[in-house]
Amino acid sequence: MEETRPFVDWKLVHDFMVDVFVKYGVPREDAEICTDVLLESDRRGIESHGCNRFKPIYLDRIKTGTLLPVTKIDIVKETPTTVVMDANNGMGMVASYRMMEMLIEKAGTYGMAGGAIMNSTHYGIAGYWTTMAEKAGMIGISGTNARPSVAPTFGVEPMMGTNPMTFTMPTDEPFPFNLDCATCIVQNGKIEFYERQGKPTPEGCVISETGETMTDSGKILKDMRAGHAALLPLGGPGEETAGYKGYGYTTVVEILSAALAGGPFLKALSGVAEDGSPQMYRLGHFFFVINPEFFMGLETFKKTAGEICRGLRNSKKAPGAERIYTAGEKEHLAWLDRKDKGVPVGEAIQKEFIALRDEFNLPYKFPFEK
Repeated sequence: MEETRPFVDWKLVHDFMVDVFVKYGVPREDAEICTDVLLESDRRGIESHGCNRFKPIYLDRIKTGTLLPVTKIDIVKETPTTVVMDANNGMGMVASYRMMEMLIEKAGTYGMAGGAIMNSTHYGIAGYWTTMAEKAGMIGISGTNARPSVAPTFGVEPMMGTNPMTFTMPTDEPFPFNLDCATCIVQNGKIEFYERQGKPTPEGCVISETGETMTDSGKILKDMRAGHAALLPLGGPGEETAGYKGYGYTTVVEILSAALAGGPFLKALSGVAEDGSPQMYRLGHFFFVINPEFFMGLETFKKTAGEICRGLRNSKKAPGAERIYTAGEKEHLAWLDRKDKGVPVGEAIQKEFIALRDEFNLPYKFPFEK
């Protein structure tokens, strides 16, 4: 489909978002990290987690007090190969960046390292953190729990988060193998994106409290916030299409995100107190880094991983299919298409940018302004 939204220069959007974060009280160094994580989503074509979430997930939460702009990081426990960190309800992206720096250094010395963060907030795309490991010539694994929105198999009540389980592995190709996806069919950010675009959510992704499929994106968001609708795990409802497999993987992420750091889980992550007022989300994240040099070497790993990916892409295609992809390839192609064009900005985000610019009297002129 041909892109009809206007593109905005990457540097312009970057500088603007950094300045707005700073106006909201985020230290400039931290604002640079947070902005890069969000824009990496747009670079990869994962628009559900990019500019689309700048205001509603981060700025609005800072304003309501459920996200602290200054991130105070405490190391709760550390060994030569592990770290447990308390983000103290600050910027999850900042805490995760510091965590990955530590784990990459440890894995460089000992071959493997793992960490967990408690009392955190939304940390952006999980693939950003695993790619930090890949850029260092290592394998990255990460996951996070989130506010309850996914129903267990045979259930209709939102109990677990969208809970991504993400892997990035180096290859001998121009891009890594990067599997970055939720353990449910569709995540909250995607429905928010559909709603902004005036599009329905595909059937079979969301279930009402009476067990019916839902497609009205606006109503889905409203009902989910009220606990009257839930996302479905990978595989869908019941056992016929193996929804229990997605349910199982969602639970794995919930356990690792909470139990490794001794943090809260399930309904305790709702962000809503018993009296209905907003409260801290207190999310948990986990991270593992594996150094291939401690096995058969990085070059052997990259060559084998690349050959596996090429073998899959070169296999027999289904009738009517143009090509077969491997994980991370479409994101690479999105970046090749967008790197010289800029960030595609829809009408809803345009209005948010203009309002934020005017609120703080920032010296920016956007190309989409008449």
